[in-house]
Amino acid sequence: MKKTLLIASLAIIVAACSKKEKEYDATGTFEATEVTISAEANGQLTLLSADEGQEVARGTVMGYVDKKQLELKKQQLEASLRQLDASRKQLAATRSSNDSRQLDLEKQLASIRQQIANAQRERQRFSELYKDGAVARKQVDDIVYQISVLEKQLTATEDQIRSNNAAFDDQNRGISAQIEGVSRQADGIEAQIAQIDDQIAKADIVSPIMGTILEKYVESGELVTVGKPLLKLADTQNMFIRAYVTSAQLQQVKVGQKVKVFADYGDNQKHTYDGTVTWISNRSEFTPKTILTDDERADLVYAMKVALKNDGFVKIGMYGEVKF
Repeated sequence: MKKTLLIASLAIIVAACSKKEKEYDATGTFEATEVTISAEANGQLTLLSADEGQEVARGTVMGYVDKKQLELKKQQLEASLRQLDASRKQLAATRSSNDSRQLDLEKQLASIRQQIANAQRERQRFSELYKDGAVARKQVDDIVYQISVLEKQLTATEDQIRSNNAAFDDQNRGISAQIEGVSRQADGIEAQIAQIDDQIAKADIVSPIMGTILEKYVESGELVTVGKPLLKLADTQNMFIRAYVTSAQLQQVKVGQKVKVFADYGDNQKHTYDGTVTWISNRSEFTPKTILTDDERADLVYAMKVALKNDGFVKIGMYGEVKF
């Protein structure tokens, strides 16, 4: 009887333990977005102030490829641009001077016309005074002579304006064509300067993300070519765990779902993080050997990613667990 009760008790305990809920629903390893920085310019690596394990902010300049020749070429182009600008200003000043001379002649012409009008009024007034015997005939004749002289000046000025207009128009058209040519040359040089600026900017080694330097492939003083890997960085602040779920578990998880993530430090030491499911694979695959599940190895599983904020303790490649 006692033996029967003991067996029954053990059966109940085993059944209870078998029904105990697991602490996790999926396991995987922690990963981070990795970026390989490659050279964008050819030449000697003048400076590379970066060390493995160093954290850098986005946009940090960590070194540069020699750009002395590029800077000298830019200075030469800028000098040519200044010369063209001076030529353009000189041509514009000549055209403006022509316009001013034409305007002066127009003003002079208007002045002569006004003098003639004034003289004609004086002639009319003195003619009436002469009829009344108030003035001598000579005064009237003097005014008539003055009008004659002014009319000749008017005719000469009009002829000069017509002649100058034709000459100035031809000259100004030539000047405008020269200015247009100089402007096109300046546009070409400005485009070359923009290309040089782009090449100078590409000579700088800039971090595209905020992250940690994982690997350093070159040292200062080495010659590099376009495309040569220089550094590898990882965004270790915004990490994710790549875990795997069975087809039966798919109904329990969806993109955007909030879950719990456990970082396994060994010896039952774990740290809990808030995570968000950001991706679930549409294709099944065989369970990776690094994943530990209660299912058989041959079972098909689906990969998923859970993003989390790292507090500095989670490392790439560390094992972790996910609880839905």
